[in-house]
Amino acid sequence: MSGPLAGVRILEIGHVLAGPYCGLLLADLGADVVKIEPPGGDIARRVSPHYIGPHNAYFASLNRDKRSVVIDLGSPEGQRQLAGLARTANALVTNLRPAAIRKLGLTYAALREVNPKLVCVALTGFGLDSPYADRPAYDYVIQAMTGIMEMTGEPDGPPTKAGYSAVDNSAGIMAALGLLAKIIEGKGGQVDVAMYDVMLSQLNYVASASLNAGEKARRFAGSAHPYFVPAQVFATRDGWLTLFVSHDDFWRRFCEEIGRAEWLIDERFATMAARSANRGLVVDSVGKVIAERTAAEWLRRLVPLGIVAAAVTSLEEALSGEQARARGMIVEIALGDGTIRTVGNPIKTGGTEEHRPPPLLGEHNYILSESVMA
Repeated sequence: MSGPLAGVRILEIGHVLAGPYCGLLLADLGADVVKIEPPGGDIARRVSPHYIGPHNAYFASLNRDKRSVVIDLGSPEGQRQLAGLARTANALVTNLRPAAIRKLGLTYAALREVNPKLVCVALTGFGLDSPYADRPAYDYVIQAMTGIMEMTGEPDGPPTKAGYSAVDNSAGIMAALGLLAKIIEGKGGQVDVAMYDVMLSQLNYVASASLNAGEKARRFAGSAHPYFVPAQVFATRDGWLTLFVSHDDFWRRFCEEIGRAEWLIDERFATMAARSANRGLVVDSVGKVIAERTAAEWLRRLVPLGIVAAAVTSLEEALSGEQARARGMIVEIALGDGTIRTVGNPIKTGGTEEHRPPPLLGEHNYILSESVMA
């Protein structure tokens, strides 16, 4: 592989999403990511009902560009093989539970004698050491426990999770960042990333309002922003429009375009503070205007003025749209009997993106004998 991380070897001992997504980002950037799987393989190989040849679509979305070896880490031979690979690696990332991480010797304390410069990343639900350390942790659970579900959805509806695995993916990104920071430091050591911590950190300004002003996080109708008004989803004649008016100049342009110049001098509408104080009136008034036309009509009028607006589209529309195409965000990997299509890496470094298919289980076991000889 070519790329900025060419020559860096990462051992990945993970399953399903958070750990493998961390490994995927690094592999796409040129790292040699060796995926260590148990004899039965990563369970992600069997999650989706969709297959492209021998490749499960779920697994393929997270594991291109990697190599796979099978090791029984619970056996003496498996531990010998792990030590051999660790001797040749720059880092190891795992998203097993803390008890399993320690039992299988996947910490820096266990591997430092083999390779003192090895960076060991533990990506867990609640951290290696905490009151909840060995609780099972899934994306749903972390969203529930950090307040994300409670603050998401319509005010009169049930708690709602994000529509995708926001926690797992965010934690994978943070793990990759921590891993690279320690590699650059050049000392080796332990990196401890908790999914719980990651999501609390991403609540930044919402958490700050609670910590410093006692402001309770709450839901607003139409997925509205807590401070900017109008900044939310509005119904149009044929669908939905996201409108985000973040300052008074945008508001002026909007009012002039829709023929509501009187709102610029109405003390209930004229300033950001006034619109926030009169949220219900402003939203209702704007909503009536937006409902008169289609989303496409509003985009033709508002976007050229620099007003932040977008139609609410489906995933299918996004994947087939010109923006995804222009950014090279749909990756096609040729197989002998077909093509795997996955979403590409968002980090563009100036090189040509070339990808290998996800590995078959144990496809690269020859690495084990190479590491013993190294």
